[in-house]
Amino acid sequence: MAPVEPSSEPLASKPTGDLSASERAVSDAIGRLMQFWGFKRNMGRLWTVLYLSERPLTAQDLRDRLCLSTGAVSMTVTELLRWGVVKKVWLQGERREHFAAEGNLWKMISRVLREREQAEILDTITAMEEALRAIEPQTRAEDPEVRDRAVVQYERIKQLLELARLGRQLLDALVSTARLDASALTRFLLGGR
Repeated sequence: MAPVEPSSEPLASKPTGDLSASERAVSDAIGRLMQFWGFKRNMGRLWTVLYLSERPLTAQDLRDRLCLSTGAVSMTVTELLRWGVVKKVWLQGERREHFAAEGNLWKMISRVLREREQAEILDTITAMEEALRAIEPQTRAEDPEVRDRAVVQYERIKQLLELARLGRQLLDALVSTARLDASALTRFLLGGR
């Protein structure tokens, strides 16, 4: 048997699994970023492989490239379809489903902001409003210790509520216009409300 000659191809073009080194690096980086934002790492990795692909891919292609199980690919594709960041693509003469990444990055980001972050901010605002209603009677308590503690907490919760409402306004503006004027936030943080 003849010895195997080392390849003269650059490292970036050598596949690792079925991904090149550059595809692996980018998909792993996006996967980590997605995980940091609270999504599953494989969601970022799978979307990136589709985004970097020159053609739509099948579930089998994705399994081979990412070394994932059939179930993991199926669940991940389903989640990505639900988020609207991956779409099914019909290819004439093909029986298997093919998938492609949403290429409009702002469309993807604004959807996540609209569905996830705005809901969190609204929940936070609701919780703070309820806390203010609950603590407000204590600001008039006869016991000075209870009253002083309630007054401090009431004022601080009001500040947090004001910041959350400002955050909601900024996020609403960003999602609807893709532009952000942070001057109100700057004034708030510097004490000029």
